[in-house]
Amino acid sequence: MSDKLTVSMTINGHTYTADCEPRLTLADFIRHGCGLTGTHLGCEQGVCGACTIIVDGRTVRACLVLAVQADGSTITTVEGLARGDELNPLQEAFWANHGLQCGFCTPGMLMSATEFLKANPEPTAEEVRECLSGNLCRCTGYDSIVKSVLDAAQKLRA
Repeated sequence: MSDKLTVSMTINGHTYTADCEPRLTLADFIRHGCGLTGTHLGCEQGVCGACTIIVDGRTVRACLVLAVQADGSTITTVEGLARGDELNPLQEAFWANHGLQCGFCTPGMLMSATEFLKANPEPTAEEVRECLSGNLCRCTGYDSIVKSVLDAAQKLRA
């Protein structure tokens, strides 16, 4: 008798179905089961925000969700933000404003900011900092990241 369960979810517009152990995290399912390695694993305790993705329209820490809990969900990872080779406005703003250095935290930052800008298209710098307070970055000091989100917000409004 197998302890594995069948899960199926739509990730970045593609359906993925696989048998997995009940204890497999969504982050590991995405990275190893689907080959989408943009979702980074940092602390694996939900603190750093590197594994932030969007599940059914809401950001979640993929390291804290089991793959079986996401069965039937629609998921967007950082790979789903661009349209082919064309970066979305938020990704372009991160590039133009040097919103990344080592890049490890960038996927989580982008996903958190994506949800945030949908809810708040005219944020203040303070509101951006509050939004990103759950995403840790050891390189940038956050100034370029905040500038990037504000720049993207302005472009998205135009």
